[in-house]
Amino acid sequence: MPVANVPTSTLNNGVEMPILGFGVFQIPADDTEQVVAAAIAAGYHALDTAASYGIEEAVGRGIKASGISRDELFVTTKLWVEDQGEERARHAFEASLEKLRLDYLDLYLIHQPFGDYYGSWRAMEKLNQEAKQASRETQ
Repeated sequence: MPVANVPTSTLNNGVEMPILGFGVFQIPADDTEQVVAAAIAAGYHALDTAASYGIEEAVGRGIKASGISRDELFVTTKLWVEDQGEERARHAFEASLEKLRLDYLDLYLIHQPFGDYYGSWRAMEKLNQEAKQASRETQ
C-alpha cells in the first residue's frame, strides 16, 4: 500500500523534507537495488543512505529501476569520518553523487562529527551556495 500524503518538515533553507522515509542501513549490497525499487513502489519517496554503508551504487540503481522521476524523491546521504575536511568533503560529495547516479542531493549530512568537521561544514555551505545541494528549489 503506497505511503500517501506524508507530512513534511521545513528545513532552515526552506526545503520541505518528508518526515517518513526509507533507510538502507544494513541491507545487504546484493539486495539493495531491489529493496530500494520496492520501497519506492510502495510509496516511500524519501531515501536515506550513507557513504559508509558501501551501497550507494546499489541505491542509485534502485532509484533508476523504480522509474520514478528524480524530482519526486528526497535523497539523503552522509559524509563519513575519513572524508572530513573542506577538500575531502567536497570530493566525497561528488563521489556520492556519481555512485548514486544523481545530479543533486536533497540533504547531505556529516555522519559523525570527528576530525575537521568545521572544514566539512564549510565545504557543505559552499556546495549549497553553488546549488549542487540546493534541492528542488533550484531544479
